[in-house]
Amino acid sequence: MADKIEKTFKFVVIGGGIAGVTCVEQLSYSLPSADVALITASPHIKAVTNYKQVAKVLEEFDVEEQPTSVLEEKFPNLTVIHSAVNALHTRSHLVETADGKVYGYEKLCICSGARPKLLIQDKPYVLGIRDTDSAQEFQKQLTKAKKIVVVGNGGIALELVYEVEGCEVIWAVKDKAIGNTFFDAGAAQFLIPSLGADKPERAATCKRTRYTTDDPTDGEAQTFTSDRHMRGRGSGPTEPGSALGPDWHRGLILKGAEWASRRVSVEYQCEVKTIFTSEEMLNSQSQTCGPDTGTWPVYVVLTNGKTFGCDLVVSATGVIPNTEPFLRGNNFALDDDGGLRVDDHMATSEPDVYAAGDVCTACWEHSPLWQQMRLWTQARQMGWHAGRCMAACALSETIELDFCFELFSHITKFFNYKVVLQGGRMVGAVLIGETDLEETFENLILNQMDLTPYGEDLLNPNIDIEDYFD
Repeated sequence: MADKIEKTFKFVVIGGGIAGVTCVEQLSYSLPSADVALITASPHIKAVTNYKQVAKVLEEFDVEEQPTSVLEEKFPNLTVIHSAVNALHTRSHLVETADGKVYGYEKLCICSGARPKLLIQDKPYVLGIRDTDSAQEFQKQLTKAKKIVVVGNGGIALELVYEVEGCEVIWAVKDKAIGNTFFDAGAAQFLIPSLGADKPERAATCKRTRYTTDDPTDGEAQTFTSDRHMRGRGSGPTEPGSALGPDWHRGLILKGAEWASRRVSVEYQCEVKTIFTSEEMLNSQSQTCGPDTGTWPVYVVLTNGKTFGCDLVVSATGVIPNTEPFLRGNNFALDDDGGLRVDDHMATSEPDVYAAGDVCTACWEHSPLWQQMRLWTQARQMGWHAGRCMAACALSETIELDFCFELFSHITKFFNYKVVLQGGRMVGAVLIGETDLEETFENLILNQMDLTPYGEDLLNPNIDIEDYFD
């Protein structure tokens, strides 16, 4: 295979999502004379824009889809290779792409993201929402729907049940409260009334920039839509594209077949037991255990004994790291969640191979105030740190774990509320709305000040906490 090598690069990064692009940027800044390659099947990448440092470790930014040419123009030492990866040969330091070409590397970073953990594969009327295409397919099917079942309790599910209108929504969550991944039952109770309230009018329709690029496989021109509100992570191989994050619904009209406002019913502490098509339901004894009458395209049997007929089932139950095709013929150590195990330098168990973002699992000894969640903020941080570590290793320099891994922090929006997630002594906080307390609470967490004397006064709206702890 060595005689077929197109070129050997100092650094190769696989994946055009946030982690991969951030890693490429860091490598190109650190070593502008080094040859860097980005391998991605998609003609567009996810770039971080409008970056704002809110506090010491708390950051806020948008993610914009851009053509790969923008990245190449920015970094003359960068080569973008438009192809999916077919195989990785870690012993010989070679990457084989789907178009039959082979590239060598000195150091490589895998940033291939993750894919939806679907309830059931290849079942009609069951959708997973991950990228722009699947979100648009959901929008198309929703227009004909009078009732849908949403399964999951993560970020996509939280946004989905709030945004859908003109359709009855049955929301099945396995926990005692909504949003269990992000906040406690008290914060969840605060948000519940928003499910039945009228949504505020949006200030303006989201504007998108349209790019026309040449398809490298057949030479035909294709048009891609960029939406700065379409936040995502991961890579874009021949499978689905980069995953979505909050604001994925911006620019989409999520209306069902009925004119009535949205109706959301939550089924707590249950999971999906079985999914039947209408034909399968007729031949199943389960048809007698549910409250629904009439004929529906699909039926969902829950573990709480209830059965719901609906037009569509949305699976929003987490993600699975995209480790294929990197495992074939290699000896990567995997964590229980399927991610590539990485140390505090983002290095995998294979020599000269690093990983960042959703595809990896952080297996160093974590700070008591930090936890891994597969979110776009951590994808950016991991990609940035991986780039620093790869460059430092190439320069024979030592580098410490970045301070951003000392404290988990994340800014998002749920139910049209700004939500800031920070994790006796304060170990975490969920700020809902425009509180302007991000930096104050971050300092309280990092300083580990004993807050016992203050009790619930910390949450008293009549007390100026910011001045109190200034």
